[in-house]
Amino acid sequence: MLPDYSWLAWTLIVFSTYLTGVSKGGFAGGFGTLSVPLMALAIGPIEAAGLLLPLLLVMDAFTVRAWWGRHDGAEVRRLVPGLAVGVVIGTLLAGTLDEDGVRLLLGVLSLLFAAYMLLRPAAGRPISPRWALPAGTGCGFTSFLAHAGAPPLNLYLIPRRLPKETFIATSAIAFAAVNLMKLPPYLWLGEINLTSAWGSLVLVPVAWVGVRSGLWLQHKVSEVLFYRLVILAMAIVGVQLVVKALG
Repeated sequence: MLPDYSWLAWTLIVFSTYLTGVSKGGFAGGFGTLSVPLMALAIGPIEAAGLLLPLLLVMDAFTVRAWWGRHDGAEVRRLVPGLAVGVVIGTLLAGTLDEDGVRLLLGVLSLLFAAYMLLRPAAGRPISPRWALPAGTGCGFTSFLAHAGAPPLNLYLIPRRLPKETFIATSAIAFAAVNLMKLPPYLWLGEINLTSAWGSLVLVPVAWVGVRSGLWLQHKVSEVLFYRLVILAMAIVGVQLVVKALG
């Protein structure tokens, strides 16, 4: 049986799924951070995270296949231990926050992400590979809570000055790895259940169209314009989530 959501909730879910696919296909996950906060305006944030994870795994399969061979294997190997640590921390802390607490956390993360995007040019200096462990841990933790691993990962990868295609491919492999790590604890915690799985299955075509759109758009759309829209959307959603959590 499908989840009993309102038309507004389904609209936000479909839109979020499409944006996540676009982001994964051609923009290194940048817009994907918006998905759970956007869904959390209409449904519970924990429920949103459980609904989205199977879709992320499907998107990862499409994206990894499209970008395989263009990633930096050494960077992925540096990141994986931290990703695992972050997922373990997220699993241990799961259940300590109620839905309003999660909404507040998501709102703060959204605002921090918007601020990060504005300050990102200042973070262009080279960075040591030693930062892969803390960056991976931050990515694993925020990804576990809200599929919001892009900011910590990008804080490390962007200053590494990888070529554009290598950056996108490396991000795709890292996100695929962390999403696979999240699947067992999500099942164990009950965040993925039979009802949410049916909802995820219905949205698979939307995910596929999103990924294909991202692969096409990354050659057509100005990255500067794209990320300006990301900043604006994250800031608006972040404010709304904080207000809803504290209201």
